[in-house]
Amino acid sequence: MITRKKVLIIDDEVDLCLLMKTYFLRKNYEVYIAHTLGDGISRLNEIVPDYLFIDYNLPDGLGWDKLPDLFKKYPDIQFHLISAFRPTMPTELDGAKLTIWEKPISLKSLDNFF
Repeated sequence: MITRKKVLIIDDEVDLCLLMKTYFLRKNYEVYIAHTLGDGISRLNEIVPDYLFIDYNLPDGLGWDKLPDLFKKYPDIQFHLISAFRPTMPTELDGAKLTIWEKPISLKSLDNFF
C-alpha cells in the first residue's frame, strides 16, 4: 500500500490555500488547511505532515515565531515559509529543512520544487 504524502497549509488567504490545495490534490497529496496559527498548530499535532507551508503574518500571531519550537518537535518535516516580504530568519533554524516562498506563489514555481 502506498501512503500519500501530507501537506499542511497555514495561511489566512483563502484563495491561496484553495489554489495550493488543488495543486497538491492533483499530485496525489493529502492536503490540510488552517487559516489561523492556533488551528494550524492543532492540525499539525494531529496529522504530522511531511510538508508544512506556514505564513509569516497570521490573524492570531506570527507563524515564523513558532518555527524553532516546531523544528525541535518535528525535525523531519520539510518547512516552507510563506511571506509577502522577507523577515529575519530565527537563528535556531540552522540545519532545518526549509524553503522560503515569497507571495504571490505561482504554480510554476511549485512545479520546479515538487
